[in-house]
Amino acid sequence: MIDLKLLERDFEQVAEALKKKRIDEKLLLKLKEVSGKVKEQKRLLESLQAKQNANSKLFPVYQKEGKDISQLKALLAQNKEQIAKEQEALRELEDKLYAIALNVPNLPDSDVPEGEDEEHNVELKRVLEPKAFDFKPKEHWELDAIEWIDFERGVKISKSRFSVLKNGASKVARALINYMIDFNESHGFSEYTLPYLVNAKALLGTGQLPKFEDDLFKIEGEDLYLIPTAEVPLTNLYQDEIIPKERLPLKMTAYSECFRKEAGSAGRDTRGIIRQHQFSKVELVSITSQEESDAVFNEMVECASDLLTSLGLPHRLVMLCGGDLGFSAAKTIDLEVWLPGQGRYREISSVSNTRDFQARRAKIRYKEGKKNILAHTLNGSSLAVGRTLIAIMENYQQADGTVAIPDVLKPYLEPKVKIE
Repeated sequence: MIDLKLLERDFEQVAEALKKKRIDEKLLLKLKEVSGKVKEQKRLLESLQAKQNANSKLFPVYQKEGKDISQLKALLAQNKEQIAKEQEALRELEDKLYAIALNVPNLPDSDVPEGEDEEHNVELKRVLEPKAFDFKPKEHWELDAIEWIDFERGVKISKSRFSVLKNGASKVARALINYMIDFNESHGFSEYTLPYLVNAKALLGTGQLPKFEDDLFKIEGEDLYLIPTAEVPLTNLYQDEIIPKERLPLKMTAYSECFRKEAGSAGRDTRGIIRQHQFSKVELVSITSQEESDAVFNEMVECASDLLTSLGLPHRLVMLCGGDLGFSAAKTIDLEVWLPGQGRYREISSVSNTRDFQARRAKIRYKEGKKNILAHTLNGSSLAVGRTLIAIMENYQQADGTVAIPDVLKPYLEPKVKIE
């Protein structure tokens, strides 16, 4: 959540920063209106409390001078009643401001580029050269020779945007998960196994609720939702906790299934398994001190990029512009993998620094001396398993329609199993 004290101190600074994220002007005006009322109410309360303190000091004076104190007592009682009434009014206004603020995105970092959408993102660098094929490369859903993905039966047993991996695809996906976890552990990230169902408080903490409720699968009659990403349970492991600073940074990784309704994505990526309601992902999450935040962000980007490089997958790093930046993110670098069948780069990982935005919502702090300080939380895909499988299928496809296997995955596959 944005810093409400900063909002109160300098609304114009906050508003100017949020314009980069293309915030709805109506929401901004509502925020300004209620924030202004909170300030006015606080000033009124301060005035009433100052008056109460001043009148209270008259008691010993009146008693010393032998004056009648009955009127003063009545005035103090009346003022006390008014203070209680105005305190309740302030609580109501602060609750209203909090409810609005929960729908306000994080402030972008100053170096986030201006822009409306993904067309204005800034390429930072490219890693590995795309392979030159001596035949026309196919898209992953056209590789019929290997029979790795069954789209029709996925729809039959569930609905659209569900699919079934089989044969070599299942084995390669399982190998990818194990390889990714081992790779991340070698880079200092500790492995976790997590629940796939979390409560509303956890989703509020990382920013999915209340704004993105329509994209979540809720369990009827329960305060439980299927996770959209392992970022949610990983980050909330330290919800409402104070961590000794010497334990930071906490660097965690986890494999999970992820579940998203993909609300608002009708017509996008309807073919293949780019955009599914259920997909596998290995996640990176870090909780850091504020001064370590940028260094850990760079480590996470490097870890995801090195993982793609180890798989021999050409990719590029892209800094997201303000208009394409996620709700909770202050800064994001996307890693986009080259898909020769599509002849373009597609997102496969997204690494974000949320600064203290999630920590303020989830009350994640660290102890420095006698002070409790809001931590910084960071998250990143490392990697989306289905999209990595697609990238392998398209980049390692052979002229006969079969798919070769990256060398680093071979030790993770049963040696007697032929993948074709």
